[in-house]
Amino acid sequence: MRRAILASTILASLALSLLPPIAKAQIGTSVPIDLAPPDLPVYEQPAIPAPGYIWTPGYWAYAPESFYWVPATWVLPPSQDMLWTPGYWRFGPRGYVWNPGYWGMEVGYYGGIDYGYGYNGSGYAGGYWENHTFYYNRAVNNFGGVHVAHEYNRAVGRDERAGHRASFNGGLGGVTVKPTPREAAYTHLSHTPPVALQMQHQQAASRDRALFQSSNHGEPPVAATSRAIQFSRADVMEVLPASNAAPARPETEWRGTSPGRPANERIPAPQPDALSLLEGPATNQVVPELIAGQPTPRQTGPEGRK
Repeated sequence: MRRAILASTILASLALSLLPPIAKAQIGTSVPIDLAPPDLPVYEQPAIPAPGYIWTPGYWAYAPESFYWVPATWVLPPSQDMLWTPGYWRFGPRGYVWNPGYWGMEVGYYGGIDYGYGYNGSGYAGGYWENHTFYYNRAVNNFGGVHVAHEYNRAVGRDERAGHRASFNGGLGGVTVKPTPREAAYTHLSHTPPVALQMQHQQAASRDRALFQSSNHGEPPVAATSRAIQFSRADVMEVLPASNAAPARPETEWRGTSPGRPANERIPAPQPDALSLLEGPATNQVVPELIAGQPTPRQTGPEGRK
């Protein structure tokens, strides 16, 4: 597995060196900007291409003078046992700053942003790894016609996303979720950067003027794709009106094996200022509380975005 991670890191570094300045700035530490990113669009998740893929939410990236939408998509992880922590925008003293996503052995802090489909503000409720096998939660993943051998069915709460579509933490109208001590500590550990395909996916989005907010006014024509970079296939998903979001599924019984084990990785305690580095100013925006006591290694919350 170490060799696989090393190879993935080398490929990602090579791909990063070939990206234009716009894409490089977005993936790495970005310069603070004065504009708040648009609300997250509402969309249906396209079907998984094949077992083994991990869902990665869409997000607003920034190019000079305008945001552009990077469609959500399915991606193969760098190696087994790795999970995706989405990137997020955070409001701070100098403006809005992009915190890039990464791969790791657990899901870290991503600003409390409700990206949906298992990424409900904290942790991941869409599945888990066990014995190097990924188990998918049917309640928040679209299998389409693909046979997924390792799956279970667990509703993850009421869908209350209509009033919680903010795509940034802090600032006026942003979410106010702060990192737990564990999340704060994990943020400062070593992680694996996005794979080369993810960077190429964002690069392709940065060249499509239809995905820019200045053209689509916050409603990109391609909200999600089954496969990265492919924005013109029949299985791409368009933005839906917020009022069209489907109601939450009823509570269901577990199906299959146990949904995981308690996380027991030993993570060092955060430094005294670790939380302050991640916190933004308080606002009136709130995010539905996570459901406590779910028997999964990741925290769960409201059902995924549709």
